Amino acid sequence: MGITAITVGKKHESWVAEGIDRYTKRLRKPFDLTWKLLPHSSKEHDAAREEESARILASLKGNDHVILLDERGKNISSPQLAQHLQGQFDAGSAVVVVIGGAYGVNAELSARANFTWSLSKLVFPHQLVRLVLAEQVYRAQEISAGRSYHHV
Repeated sequence: MGITAITVGKKHESWVAEGIDRYTKRLRKPFDLTWKLLPHSSKEHDAAREEESARILASLKGNDHVILLDERGKNISSPQLAQHLQGQFDAGSAVVVVIGGAYGVNAELSARANFTWSLSKLVFPHQLVRLVLAEQVYRAQEISAGRSYHHV
């Protein structure tokens, strides 16, 4: 079980790695977060989207609960995220969070997602999204455990 983040792009930049490490070191099963970084396609536009999406799809297992990060997705609160993740863990599902490449993901990968989540209607750099994801997973863990990290 646990959470795997699959993302397209370069390794974490140092300022991002420091923040991600800060949160991931505090995570405990089932909220533990591992990263799988896939390289950018050398192609552009539709061709890049197709190639990168195919690589992501090849990384997924049939029973993975896939959460796609996309600005067109559903905007949820931190307690709702905690409830969603905890529900998947209680059902015995492995959770995979997908951060697509610069050109997004194809229709097949979009359709494969069990949930499409928007951090905001704004578009953020991938490196920043990674950091926000790590913090929100930590926050979800703390909310699920009833600890005081998240204030209402």
